[in-house]
Amino acid sequence: MALALLIDFGSTFTKIQAIDLEAEEIVAYAQSCTTVETDIMVGLRGAFDLLPAMVRNSAFSCKLSSSSAAGGLGMVTIGLIPELSTEAARRAALGAGAKVIKVYAFRLSEKELRELESLNPDILLLAGGTDGGNADVILENAKKLALSRVHCPIVIAGNKVAADEVNAILSASGKPTLVTDNVMPEVNVLNVEPAREMIRRVFIERIIEAKGLKRAEAFVEGILMPTPTAVLKAARLLSQGTPREKGLGDLVIVDVGGATTDVHSIGMGSPCQAGVIFKGLPEPLAKRTVEGDLGIRYNAKSILRLRGPERLLMNASLETDRLAPKIEALCRNVEFLPQTEEDMQIDLALATCAAQAAMERHAGTIEAVWGPQGQYYIQHGKDLTEVCHLIGTGGIFTHHPQAGLILRKTLFSSSEPFSLRPKQPSLYTDAKYCLYAIGLLADRYPDQALRIARKYLKKRESTI
Repeated sequence: MALALLIDFGSTFTKIQAIDLEAEEIVAYAQSCTTVETDIMVGLRGAFDLLPAMVRNSAFSCKLSSSSAAGGLGMVTIGLIPELSTEAARRAALGAGAKVIKVYAFRLSEKELRELESLNPDILLLAGGTDGGNADVILENAKKLALSRVHCPIVIAGNKVAADEVNAILSASGKPTLVTDNVMPEVNVLNVEPAREMIRRVFIERIIEAKGLKRAEAFVEGILMPTPTAVLKAARLLSQGTPREKGLGDLVIVDVGGATTDVHSIGMGSPCQAGVIFKGLPEPLAKRTVEGDLGIRYNAKSILRLRGPERLLMNASLETDRLAPKIEALCRNVEFLPQTEEDMQIDLALATCAAQAAMERHAGTIEAVWGPQGQYYIQHGKDLTEVCHLIGTGGIFTHHPQAGLILRKTLFSSSEPFSLRPKQPSLYTDAKYCLYAIGLLADRYPDQALRIARKYLKKRESTI
């Protein structure tokens, strides 16, 4: 067998897929608790030892891995105007697989600088000003950062006229810097791919060592990318296909995890209704949002607080007085797997509320506005109403018998007509939890990866 070994160091579990590239089949799957806080190899060996002996003793054609361990890639972005360069920087970070923990605009105040130091991000993206535009703000922010206790790598992706001076200011104070193209060279023109590639390079070169993942490099070929980047690659492949394999078309992937809930959409999301005017920065074809307050283990209490007990109880049959204690227990024991029907119901409620909230935040909205000619409508963000395919991935979608219900609860609702969520897509779940593996294989074996992905998508009922 020509086996590929695909590993994901997740925030809760280390997962391994063994895929036969010739037969295009998943031949083995195993997982063990992630041990990034002690020795990452303990969890990796634990998962590897659970694989069948035939697989363990194979000569692998490749051993590739991704990681969101230790909370993933925590990033802070700084820009000039919130709706322009600041938003462009945020999109670059999210598309690169980072979790944006804070966004700043304009000149950093002393209070904001102290807050930034306390956040201790893994990477900082410094933007601001179009090329040839405002240079004062990014230069002043660079001077403040140079005197700060921020020690993480700083990616400079702002006004090209000021970029060299910004780099010199920060480098002189010992800050690790990397310079790339402006994320917004002109007003309303995005150029985020160079910054995304730079963030990925920083992840590979620096963050792996900081997260304790360096120990695993002797076993694998290196940590290739953050897990969300791998899933986004899989989404692109499924949607767009290859020169030899047809893709599915526009789609959305909802990824419910223990620490975050991510949503990936592939499609332009242009207005579908006549008379609707788009407003804001152009939406990227491949868009990712990450909700750091919507994880069903680490952030279970946050879901309860945000959605309320009534909303959770609407999505599962639970005793009211049992809800809060059980959720408190999940936050303390993030590696817990459901043991009883009540446990399954709580996971269903948490995952449904997390997926609903994440989809609401990811999808665009329509706003009714009155003008001289009467009422008209403005669209902000992507219109996902006509998306053809909605896919759920994550442990909950692999193991829960009511996984399809979670997806159905994220769809468009007539009670919220201004939220542009998908209306009538085909529903699928990632039956073998393999989309991260598909993303890892996408560059080397795109045709096989696409066929494998389609093979293991499980069709779900589209109506409740």
